[in-house]
Amino acid sequence: MKRLFISLLAVLLLSATGCAKKPTRYRAEFLSLFDTVTSVVGFSESEREFAVLAQRIKDKLAEYHRLFDIYHNYDGLNNIKTINDNAGIAPVKVDPELIAMLLFAKEQYYATNGKTNIALGSVLRIWHDYREKGISDPLNAEVPPRKLLEEAAEHTDIEDLIIDEEASTVYLSDPKMRLDVGAVAKGYAVEQTARHLEAEGVTSLLISVGGNVRAIGGKPGKKGVEPWNIGVRNPDKESPNPELCQVLITGYSVVSSGSYERYYTVDGTRYHHIIDPDTLMPAAFFTNVTVICRDSGLADSLSTAVFNMPLEEGQELVAGFDGVEVLWVTNSGEIVYSEGFKKFLKKLT
Repeated sequence: MKRLFISLLAVLLLSATGCAKKPTRYRAEFLSLFDTVTSVVGFSESEREFAVLAQRIKDKLAEYHRLFDIYHNYDGLNNIKTINDNAGIAPVKVDPELIAMLLFAKEQYYATNGKTNIALGSVLRIWHDYREKGISDPLNAEVPPRKLLEEAAEHTDIEDLIIDEEASTVYLSDPKMRLDVGAVAKGYAVEQTARHLEAEGVTSLLISVGGNVRAIGGKPGKKGVEPWNIGVRNPDKESPNPELCQVLITGYSVVSSGSYERYYTVDGTRYHHIIDPDTLMPAAFFTNVTVICRDSGLADSLSTAVFNMPLEEGQELVAGFDGVEVLWVTNSGEIVYSEGFKKFLKKLT
């Protein structure tokens, strides 16, 4: 799971001065979407007005949550789980929104040289099951057998994901193939929701789904519109400073991938959840990768891809994308910034 610590002030009640009523800062939080915490921060003239907007955002994100769910069925809805359940059996007719996400994810596979691969589900499911058992029973925690992982890896060819846009169907031609869209789903959902709000005229809002952050515009300040202040989490939990740095964004996305949230321990070794498609093991290059760019879906995908690459390879990859900046934290604790990342920094630590 991608996590990003967000420095958000408590709700500020701004008193009115003169005849003009200043907007108040409000924050709403939801716990039922994408198996993580969703927060919405914005300014409004009334609590009721903000509550209505927050509910609309929750409803929109809930639509994507159901469509992208790999674990649950929903009455009258074909989702990722439905597609997986029909692997090798028949094409599944799905909502155009799901088609669009899968097309985006397939593009990201090729753009990242296969490092972001939603067809890796059979491998990821093995790691998920072993991790869950290891967390619930630490004394008997085990690493998945290599043979089991290699057998599953035989069923991860993205070309076996057949998308028919005209018919709006999806078919997995390999019966043992499974999709897992965790590397792109939250970011994609956040981006599409933000674009929907922008089309409706929303000009100032901050959305975070499990640390996939998307700013719509800036925030009202004493000197007009000011950037949102986002804290990038320190992967070193022993450090007295919970933040690596703070970044200031207006209309941008900030997404982190890290080894410090979802993991389990076997014989003293920590195994996190970001699996390198080439080694079939948790990626061993970094403890944190943070991506800043306009598109939250792209940031989500690239944070996973770059986490799975050596530094030089990742630097070369992101150099091919306009407007993408990255922060890397190596296993030794060294912090490396892309040149453009520094323009977003509020301060260095």
